[in-house]
Amino acid sequence: MAEKVMNEEDVDKRLAGGDGAPPARRSMMDRFIDGIELIAAFFVGIVAADIFVSVLLRYFFSIQIPDAYDFGRLLLGILIFWGIAATSYRGTHITVDLVYTNVNERYQRFIDVFATLVLLFVVTVQTYTLFDKVTSTYSDNVLTFDLRLPTWPFFLVAWLGDVSAVLLIAVRTYRLIFQPEKMEGGYRMKPVE
Repeated sequence: MAEKVMNEEDVDKRLAGGDGAPPARRSMMDRFIDGIELIAAFFVGIVAADIFVSVLLRYFFSIQIPDAYDFGRLLLGILIFWGIAATSYRGTHITVDLVYTNVNERYQRFIDVFATLVLLFVVTVQTYTLFDKVTSTYSDNVLTFDLRLPTWPFFLVAWLGDVSAVLLIAVRTYRLIFQPEKMEGGYRMKPVE
């Protein structure tokens, strides 16, 4: 049997994972979720660049960026809260599945919904307390050490990440209950191997 030789266009189509037709339009909610994940990835890059440049300047040129420590810890806080937003919707955070893998699909869905509701409650309370931190750092006029910059904008950006987490967990909860087919890969969490 003769093998078909593929031209460049066929190779591009196959590598793109389809027949060359334009991909289906994603819903506004899916684009919102992708945007939050993109913001979280952006903060990973900012923190990595801050650490890399700080180490490079300190060890090779004996120069320190003013407030490098303050910026590092504040950016890390932002990264953590936006990371919570990014991982909470997809269910890609670390899970414990001692019972989960040993029950049938109906109970697995119940466990997923219950766990997501608990997560929604915890992150909502966390968001409320973080907002208190934003307002208190603003009213107390907390500043960085070297440049005397206000720190409340960093806390505000972290709080916005937490608000995004609450929104995404609420969407996840709604979709788990009413639209499980819209969850990527189904509604079930995949066990880590």
